[in-house]
Amino acid sequence: MPAASPDLAEAVNDWFADAARPLPWRAADVSPWAVMVSEFMLQQTQVSRVVPRWEAWIERWPTPAAMAAAPPSEAVRAWDRLGYPRRALWLHRAATAMVERHGGEVPRELDDLLALPGVGPYTARAVAAFAFGARHPVVDTNTRRVIARAVLGQGHPGPPSTARDLAAMDALLPESDAAARVFNAAAMELGATVCTARSPRCESCPIADRCAWRLAGSPEYDGPRTAKQARFEGSDRQVRGLVMRELRAAHRPVARAELAPIWADQAKLDRAIDTLVADGLAVPDDDGFTLPDA
Repeated sequence: MPAASPDLAEAVNDWFADAARPLPWRAADVSPWAVMVSEFMLQQTQVSRVVPRWEAWIERWPTPAAMAAAPPSEAVRAWDRLGYPRRALWLHRAATAMVERHGGEVPRELDDLLALPGVGPYTARAVAAFAFGARHPVVDTNTRRVIARAVLGQGHPGPPSTARDLAAMDALLPESDAAARVFNAAAMELGATVCTARSPRCESCPIADRCAWRLAGSPEYDGPRTAKQARFEGSDRQVRGLVMRELRAAHRPVARAELAPIWADQAKLDRAIDTLVADGLAVPDDDGFTLPDA
């Protein structure tokens, strides 16, 4: 990988000091649990949709123990329409595991975080870095795009590779824990607000003068790309969401016949119900389907 300018991270961190959005989970007094909740919610979900749901969640369940004491059905209901509701179940399971294994506290060590249900490599590193200030590379889609352009001279990062992406970010991280923590957040912010996928605002970029892609004339990317997600309209995801809406609204079993009107294609509806049951989000009983209670 081409070497980055040694002051790239410093320039991005200096920019972030004034440009950072005042997101509530970035406040100095938030708990590691609050940081973890934000990381679960932000996966594949816009920040503007997450903020009110995160605030309501932390007010209701300010600790892992509070979350673990509630039935998982309430976690799924509170998740509401954030999408990918399995995240609510995994967050509940992670909270339960923290109560059982870590005295109700979010663990500091990366290996302990990785051992929690639903916590993958990204979330574990994000919590370790943002909640505890540990020097770990944290890479999301925005970070990958910044690295691709600024360091590799590519307009698009191409398909993800965990090992390659972490190594690329680690090479850019400042040595101090504090500066590394800031740079992890700052690189994400730069990609989310300036170095955007479709309309990068190079005139506002703090590293425009050393961006390899810009210096090369912003060439078109002709390499491999990540497959695009299928359209939501008419998809199985949409049908799953409609079924979940009915289950969240009801505090009793919902019969299969009651679900029939929500989608004309009954085979697709059955498939959606089957996948929700397989994911543990819908629980069948003699009277229909409910949210999970245990």
